[in-house]
Amino acid sequence: MNRPLVITEDHDLLDDLVRIAAAAGAQLDVAHAPAHARPFWALAPLVIVGADLADAVAACAPPARDRVLLVTRTPDDPDTWRRCVTVGAQAVIPLPDEERRLVEELADAMEPHPKSGTILCVIGGRGGAGASVLSACLALRASQDHLRTLLVDADPLGGGLDALLGQEETEGARWADLVARQGRISSTALQGALPGFGDLSVLSFHRGEVRPIPPEAMRSVLEAGRRGFDLVIVDLPRHLDAAAAEALTRATTTLLVATADVRGILSAAQVLRQAAEHTSDLRAVIRPGVLDPDTAAVSLAIPAAARLPDQPRLTTTLNRGELPKLGPRTTLGALCATLLHDLLPP
Repeated sequence: MNRPLVITEDHDLLDDLVRIAAAAGAQLDVAHAPAHARPFWALAPLVIVGADLADAVAACAPPARDRVLLVTRTPDDPDTWRRCVTVGAQAVIPLPDEERRLVEELADAMEPHPKSGTILCVIGGRGGAGASVLSACLALRASQDHLRTLLVDADPLGGGLDALLGQEETEGARWADLVARQGRISSTALQGALPGFGDLSVLSFHRGEVRPIPPEAMRSVLEAGRRGFDLVIVDLPRHLDAAAAEALTRATTTLLVATADVRGILSAAQVLRQAAEHTSDLRAVIRPGVLDPDTAAVSLAIPAAARLPDQPRLTTTLNRGELPKLGPRTTLGALCATLLHDLLPP
């Protein structure tokens, strides 16, 4: 992959840019004269021009392109904006005031294949309804179909989706490693840090002390997921905290898993009221019970997405640390494939 290009003779400025690039996980190509920049100008994902060489770059009349930034330590210089225009830059970045913005611009430039992934939330109408199992099975099925999938555990008290998938011993980052991060997270770095197998990456919790997820951390993870993955599935707690609300506001669709019995539907209706404050596209997945499934779905007054049949052997399979069989000829695999087909863009 081509690297961002820096054009400057100012060694102090270059030292700062190298440090900022390291914070974004980027390496730089450096040109100390405009002529040296010509082979890289059109290929670089981002061009950073130091104010010291802006006039010299403009004199070479390089081809117009996007993602050119002018970096300066003297934003009050009346010639700054003239240089910005003549060099064809889209913005002026004053340092050190806007270092964070430059980190984000460099991190954006290093995304290899930006995506616009779908965010799907799953929430249980009551405890034990099967929302976590459905989240995990949807993620597994999507990854088996070669969709880059991120499975996010948003329930600190849920026991861990990594354990559900038999991956609790797999090395990699958990929420505690990410909650201190502020601002943008590189999707490439996120993929590299998380436990995963095949096309599936999993973000879950460490065992031990329980701490809520800051909404800012959830926002950063989901935005990185949207940029770097085809599908992001978030397993939500029934009692919505600030991070769960943040996820709901970004969800394309939310699945509410409800059991077809009186208490199951009453509980699901309460959860639904909370969730509806943060998102609009809510659909029911109905588990078998004493009530007719159609009656149960109508009682919730949201569209029915699917009926999730009981899987007597599934719990035993998961407790052995084995992954469920989700082939197209299995009931659960076919259901997940149908849901993904209905919920994801073509």
